[in-house]
Amino acid sequence: MSTDTFITGATGVVGGHLLRTLIDRGDRVTALVRSETDAEVMRSLGATPVLGDVTKPSGLSDAMWGASTVFHVAGVNEGCPKDVGLMESVNIGGAESVVEAAAHAGVGRVVLTSSVVAIGEAEGMIGTEETRHGGSYVSAYARSKHLGEQAALLAAERTGIELVVVNPASVQGPGRSSGSAELIRRVVTSRRPWLVDVTVSIVDIADCSRGHLLAAERGRPGERYILSGATLRVSDIVSIINHVAGTEIHPRWLSADLVRSVGLPVSRFVPSDRICPDMIRSLLHGHRYDNGRSRRDLGLTYTPIEDTFRTTIDWFRAEGLIP
Repeated sequence: MSTDTFITGATGVVGGHLLRTLIDRGDRVTALVRSETDAEVMRSLGATPVLGDVTKPSGLSDAMWGASTVFHVAGVNEGCPKDVGLMESVNIGGAESVVEAAAHAGVGRVVLTSSVVAIGEAEGMIGTEETRHGGSYVSAYARSKHLGEQAALLAAERTGIELVVVNPASVQGPGRSSGSAELIRRVVTSRRPWLVDVTVSIVDIADCSRGHLLAAERGRPGERYILSGATLRVSDIVSIINHVAGTEIHPRWLSADLVRSVGLPVSRFVPSDRICPDMIRSLLHGHRYDNGRSRRDLGLTYTPIEDTFRTTIDWFRAEGLIP
């Protein structure tokens, strides 16, 4: 039996993979897009496009009418944002607007794509769904995702709609070449990269999509679910890349103290779209998350991290992004 599903953010990496997963299982999918060009892409994939914008609530409810589930994946994800106001409008206001529109349309459930950066754990601590936010933010992006999640939960409480939140870690896999994936590309193509041996959490893009589906099916309203397949140090990542890619990478390591004392001040005066105070603070904070709830309550199993890096690197090569 086909299910009517509505999705935002389907032109992005996470939303695009989720869209294809929904279509593959037989859902009738309506996708919110902002341009006719994107609409053509959605049609080619088998989805029904509808023009709209999460920052402009008018018409959203009509577009969602008849859907049983809304996946709100749309968001601005920039480590060094060019327009913080736009990021907040999309990530905070957009989250609230989508939940309210879904409630008015009679949708049964909304699954919100948040992020682990919304957890707000103290540096060096392991974040869980029950972690109390520390009240400070390592970046404008982290602030926008935390406040967006809170706005969505309050909207769900006001309207009575079921809302389930998923908090993916750094998403890696075929289709992603920017952000932290760009770091992986640089490591592969440089034999002596400069790196900082911090801790990161990663989730395979296929596991991320499955986590969304399971949250829609089994998640408890008002709860959040961390989607994180592995937590490891950058030095572990280098070892895995050397193993799966057949490379011989020998990094030059920078100490966290040096980056904090020198790199952070310099980044304030020489900002770019790759290096800025927000990016450095996020890097040095590190990321450690417990995926126990998603395993227990959703029944989500995770891809071995070696397989994630293997498929990612194979895709880079197929796309000509690395030799």
